[in-house]
This record gives sequence, structure tokens and C-alpha cells, in this order.
Amino acid sequence: MGRLPGCSHHLQDLTTFRIDLAYDGGGFRGYARNAGVRTVQAVVESALATVLGAAVDTEVAGRTDAGVHARCQVVSFGWEGTIDLVRLARSLDGLVGPEIVVRSAREAPPGFSARFSATGRTYRYFIDDGPSPDPLRRDWVWHIAEELDLAAMSEAAGAFVGEQDFASLCRAAGDRPTVRLVRSAEWRREDGLLVFVVAASSFCHQMVRSMVALCVDVGRGRVAPSSVPGILAARDRSAARGVAPPHGLVLWEVDY
Repeated sequence: MGRLPGCSHHLQDLTTFRIDLAYDGGGFRGYARNAGVRTVQAVVESALATVLGAAVDTEVAGRTDAGVHARCQVVSFGWEGTIDLVRLARSLDGLVGPEIVVRSAREAPPGFSARFSATGRTYRYFIDDGPSPDPLRRDWVWHIAEELDLAAMSEAAGAFVGEQDFASLCRAAGDRPTVRLVRSAEWRREDGLLVFVVAASSFCHQMVRSMVALCVDVGRGRVAPSSVPGILAARDRSAARGVAPPHGLVLWEVDY
């Protein structure tokens, strides 16, 4: 929310605003603010403070890890009074670019939260399993120099669908719950790439990249597709240690 010097504000006096962003995560140490390193949140909030003349606290739909990209990221904040949204979007875009692009800025409904109002997130992960890498895709595609078994990977991905405990595929985060509802998970070939598309209500830390790494092991013949339900049922991170590189992952869509 806006923090004007010498003033106190009640939450009911604030208007909520929504900003839609896209960014190349390669030059950032993740989305979330982290002292001493460059993050997307730090850059965005600094730009907002410059444009609005006061600091703001933002909420975000998905806290992407270092190196992870976003095609559709949603940020919200509260502010007392009106904002020229055309000027806001133009000014922010000039300050945060070129790695971050402001797609739109708008007033949101009362009570809107980029994080808590979201009903689902969709991620995509891109793999090139051709014999040699494409240098024009190297910033957002994981190259694996062996052909992967798409049918086996698709079978493995089917085991992710439904509500279950994904502790085997999540980085430990204290006592935070690891049960998630995955609505869909599939592999497909598009434009010469293997693309993993997964949608869920929310994801725990490194969950999507762990899914990808496990499916790649299946595609390489190192793990049988029929073993995946047992790996999930183990609820033990040591059952599936691998994590795919961050640069192939994109936050693709957020549903409200």
C-alpha cells in the first residue's frame, strides 16, 4: 500500500491496482525482494516509488525462482487516491525495461489480491532434444542431446494430475503444506520442442522443475513411467532428487 510520510491510512480508504508484467528472468535472482541482490520485485517497487512519489508494498501471483521467466505475471498494490493509469504504465515500462515489460495497468475490484485472488497458475517448460542446440533459443530452452520418449513422459505426467501430496517433488520449506491440486499436466511437441504444460491451483517451491526432471529421467529410460505414482506416494524428497534448470521455465498464465 502507499506509505505517504506523516500520514496514516485505513485499508478501506485504499484503491487496489493491478499491473500485468512479462519478464526475462535470466538477469534476476528471482522475483521476491532479497537484500543485496537484483530481483524483479525490487526493480518494480523502486520504479513504482519513483512514479508515485512514495513507497508501495506489492503482492504477486507467483514468486518465480532465479532464472525463471514470466509471460504473464500479476502484481497488485493499494493506493490512496486516483492514478493516471496510462502514465503509470508508460512510465513504469520506461524504468523497468528492457528485461521487464509492463503489459497493462488497471484498477482492480475491491479486495483483489494478485496472490490470494488467483484461482490457478499455468507454467510451461521448454526442452530441445535435438542433436545440437539452437543458439537463438538457449536463454529459454533446456537442450538435451538425446531424443526423449514423449509417450513415456506423457504417461508419467498423467500421475501428477489430481489432489495429492507432492513432498517428493518440493524443496523443503519448514512445515508448509505440500498438498496441491494439479488440474492438468501434459507433454507435447511444438515447433521442434518438447513442451511441458502444467496447471494447478498453486505450486510449492521447485515443484514444476522437479516434475520436469523426473519426466526427463523417464524419457531417457532411467525411470519407468509406472514408478512415478510410487515416487509421489513416498512423500520423500530423496525419492526424486533432480531439478531441471530454471531457464526453461515460464510462468505462462494466471487465472482469476
